[in-house]
Parts: sequence; structure tokens; C-alpha cells
Amino acid sequence: MASVPARSFTDVTVQSDRGNPHWTRHPGDAALDAIPGDDGWPIVGTTFRQLGDPIGFGKEMLAKYGPVYRTRSFGRRGVNLIGPDANELVLFDRDKLFSNEQGWGPILNLLFPRGLMLMDHEAHRIDRRALSIAFKPEPMRAYCGQLNEQIARGVEAWSKGAGADGVTQVRFYDLIKTLTLQTAAVSFLGLPLGPEADRLNKAFVDMVQASVAPIRRPLPFTAMGRGVAGRRLMVEYFTQLVRERRERPGQDMFSQFALATREDGSLLAEDVVVDHMIFLMMAAHDTITSSFTTLAWHLATSPEWQDKLRAEALAVTGGPDRTLAYEDLGKLELTDLAFRESLRIMPPVPAMPRRALRDFTFRGHFIPAGTGVGISPAAVHADPALWPDADRFDPLRFTPDKVAARHKYAWVPFGGGAHMCLGLHFATMQTKVLVAQILSRYALEAAPGYAPSWQAWPIPKPRDGLRLSLRRLA
Repeated sequence: MASVPARSFTDVTVQSDRGNPHWTRHPGDAALDAIPGDDGWPIVGTTFRQLGDPIGFGKEMLAKYGPVYRTRSFGRRGVNLIGPDANELVLFDRDKLFSNEQGWGPILNLLFPRGLMLMDHEAHRIDRRALSIAFKPEPMRAYCGQLNEQIARGVEAWSKGAGADGVTQVRFYDLIKTLTLQTAAVSFLGLPLGPEADRLNKAFVDMVQASVAPIRRPLPFTAMGRGVAGRRLMVEYFTQLVRERRERPGQDMFSQFALATREDGSLLAEDVVVDHMIFLMMAAHDTITSSFTTLAWHLATSPEWQDKLRAEALAVTGGPDRTLAYEDLGKLELTDLAFRESLRIMPPVPAMPRRALRDFTFRGHFIPAGTGVGISPAAVHADPALWPDADRFDPLRFTPDKVAARHKYAWVPFGGGAHMCLGLHFATMQTKVLVAQILSRYALEAAPGYAPSWQAWPIPKPRDGLRLSLRRLA
């Protein structure tokens, strides 16, 4: 597909085909009659079933129709491809069959236009190359120091509400979300958030929730309306900041982005930098909050693994409350295994949409150009054929020998191919710093019989905030 100029926010329309002449048009519902599946209820299709219980819905469809099945969600028929081979086909995309922009666009165009996840082929390659400078070793080394300082200060304050027994009752998800927003601000923006923190956090929450809102137009009093209002606030905030950073750059990630150049030496346009930064800030704190909360839950209910990770962190840092050096990140091998397992159990992006740019055939099924195509990391990560006793937390699934024996695309929490998450090493680094700083101070405990209910979409989180006890260690 020929590359096209990036579109401004005002050019973005709610429906995928209207106002986007370069997009591949949907072939029409009748073109998918031959694909087995379920169109669901009149008008709403399978939308609410998919949003309400995506894992259960996926298992039901897989059992009934096999690894290629049709659904009707958000008013349009599409096809889901399930399995590691489907993940490889779509994510590696050797033949450039699929469009990220046209897949994610109907969901995110009003909220996160021009994020890397919404770009295709050459335009994506150019911007990704420009932005990758922020994740080179020297900037990452600086971020590691900032993360240690900010996280140590944040988690130390968690015990202020402790009882006489040294135990603090918390909603862990809420604590981590506040902390990751603050650390993202310092590492990414070069400044601690002040009074605007609550406004920015609300804007992010509204934007993410709007991504799966059934009403797709930004009408007043709707989730999409709140999300679009949140985006306006973000654009105003980041536009001012990019101008300041270009005049007075610092060591933060935003300064790196503000000064990033394309291959011809030209700076990225101001609004392009803003859009990329909004998207990356959301990913940096919302997805890390989700994945680390999942890890904390499993450590609280698997004390033997919590003890192993604590001992490893103390051995590497040299003692309680010490800094985790950038050079020592690779030594936290058990922490890495546990993080991977938590991402398997609860991937922060449960499903990934694309649109077919050309006709193709998969597992004997003809799928015409323009069809919405979805893959599901969550479904593949839960497949008992790939992961025996799949509901059990077992980090040893990720020892090198077991990884080598599995399909390369059986585990894809960060995507794959050209669109592999640009910040995956930052996410891993932040997780290791969190583990070292938290477990050196606290034991994470869950009440007997407690099991949180999880909201699966748009980014997984415990509905009650994950109620844990933090027991201060001597």
C-alpha cells in the first residue's frame, strides 16, 4: 500500500470508511457468509458478549467453529484467526497483507491518532526509527536512575497508614497507577506532576475507556464524548511542553522525541510529536499498571515465588532499599520469568485488530480484501495444548529450553514483527525496579479465599482495585 500523509485530528472520522479514501473498503457482510461463526443479536451483534467476557466468548467460538470464525461487533462483520500460526501471519506480516491503521483506526482514531500502533509500513518505519533514539542504552540508563529514585520514594510512603502490626490495607492497582503515572512523568517528561496529575490521569482513563464505548460518536454525556474531551486536554498540555523542550531540552524522553529527526534531517512536526507522546504516555503507565498488578496478585498468592524474587533482588542490589543498577537488570532472571508468566496469564492487550489489504487464504478459508481481521493473544496464551494447566502461575514455563520448544508466536504480549512494542525494554526495566524496591520493603499478602474479578477490556484491571495487605519487613 502506498504511504499516505499523516492525518490531523480534525480529519479523523468515526466510521472507518467515510472520509478515508485510501482505506480498503469492507467487502460487505455477504462476502463472509462462507466463514463459520455467529452474528449475534440484532443491531448489537456479538459486541457486548465479546466485551463482557472475551476469554469465555473466545473459548466458546473456538470450540464451536474452530480457529477461523466470524463475528459481528460494532456494527460490522469480521473474522478472528486463533493460534500461534495466526499470530505469526498477522504480526510478522511478511507480505504486508494487513493494515494496523485500518484495524485500530475505528477504535482509536478519535483518541490516539498517529500513535505508532496506528501506522503502516513505510510511514511507520520512518517514525519508529526517529523515536527509537529515546530507547537507546544511554537514555535508558538515565531512566533507570530516575525510576529507582521515584519508585523508592513512592513505595516508602505506602506504609504511612500501617496499623500497629505493620500492615497496610491497600487497593494495589490504584497505588501502582498513581506511581507509574508519576514515574512516567519524570522519565518521559522530565518533571514531576503537580496539581495537574489528577486531571491528566482522568483524561487518560476517559480516553482508554472510550476506546471500547458502544456509542462511537463523541456525543455529550457519552464515554466517547468524555474521551475526546480528555484528548483535547492532552493536546493542549503536550503542545506547550514540546515547545518548551525544543527551546530547553533535558535528559527526559520527551526531549528526545521533540528533537527527533527523520532520515532527511527534518524535525518531526510538532503535532506528530504530541500524538506520539500521548500514546506512549498512555502505554507507559496503563499497560505497565495492568501487567504489574497481575504480577503482584500472583506473587501474593504464590509466596514461594515472592520469596524467590525477593531473595534474588536483595542478592543483586546488596541489601534492602538499595538501587537496582542498570548494569544489573539482566541478573534478575527469576523476576524476568515471573513477569513473562504474568503477561501470559493476563496480556495487557487481549486482542489485536487489523484489516486485510488484499485477498488471502488461511487454513482453507478465503478472506477478501477489506475484511476486519482479529487475533487474540489472550486466547493463545490460555490454550492448554500450548500451556498445560494454563490457569496456574508457573514462571518456569519460560526457561530457555521450554521457550525453544514452543512456537515463536505462542507468546505475544508485546505484539511482534515491525510493530513489536517500542517500549518493551522500558516496561521490563520498570517492572524489575518495582520488584526490587517493593519486595525489599513489603510482603504482599491476600486474604484467604479472596479472588478479584477482572475487567478484561480495554486494558485488564481488577474491578475492586485488587485488595492486598502490605506487611512491612524488618
